[in-house]
Amino acid sequence: MTEEPPGGRRGNPGKDDPREWHGHRIITGVDLGKVFAPTDQQELVRRARRRRRLHNSVVAFLAVLVVLAAVLAQGLSMGWVRLPEAAVPRTPAGPVDDCPAGPFPYLDPGTITVNVYNSTASPGLAGTVGTELDARGFRVADVGNSSVNRVGMGALIVAGPSGFASAYTLQQQMPGTEFVRDDRTDASVDVVIGSAFTELQPADQAAAAGPGDLTCHATSTTPPAGR
Repeated sequence: MTEEPPGGRRGNPGKDDPREWHGHRIITGVDLGKVFAPTDQQELVRRARRRRRLHNSVVAFLAVLVVLAAVLAQGLSMGWVRLPEAAVPRTPAGPVDDCPAGPFPYLDPGTITVNVYNSTASPGLAGTVGTELDARGFRVADVGNSSVNRVGMGALIVAGPSGFASAYTLQQQMPGTEFVRDDRTDASVDVVIGSAFTELQPADQAAAAGPGDLTCHATSTTPPAGR
C-alpha cells in the first residue's frame, strides 16, 4: 500500500501549485497590477487635470476675445471708438485770391472739430497746442506732423466751405494765422503750426470776439499736404 504525504499532498508541491515554479513564486499580471495600478491611476488623474486646465484656459481666452469684439463693435456703432483714418491730400477749391467773404459768427468751440499739425522742428508742439485748445472746449481729433513750413509762418488755418465760421472762430484763438481754403465737405478745421507761432490769444479776449472776416494770405494757394 502506497503511503501518501502528510496533509494529503502528493509529489512535489511546486508542481501542484500553478503559482510556483521549482519552488519560486511566479509574478503574474494580477500581481503587477496590484503594484503599479495606483501609480498609473495617479498619472491618469494628473493628465486629466492638466487637460481640464488647458481646456478652461482656452475657453476663457476665447470668451475674453468675444467680449472685446462686442465692446469694439458697440464703441464703433456709438461713436466713442474711432479707427485711424488715412490722410487724404487736399486740393484748392478756389482761385488764388479767393478769400471767403464774411462776416462770420464766432461759434461755440464745443461744436468745432480741430486737427493740429506741427511743421516745426520743435517736438511735441502740436500736442501742446492741442491740449490748450481742448481745455478751451474745442474737439481735438487728430494730432501729428506736417511737411508744410513757410518762412515766417505763424500758423495756417485750413477748412472747406462748411467750415468757414469754424475757421474764423479758431483764428480768434491764434493771432497771426492765415486762412487757406480747400475742398473738404465737412466743417472740420486743420491747424498747421509754423516756426513763427508763439502762443494762443488769451481765452477771455478770444471769447469776446464778435462776427468778423477771415484773414487770408494774398499768395496762399496750396493747403497742407504730405502729412
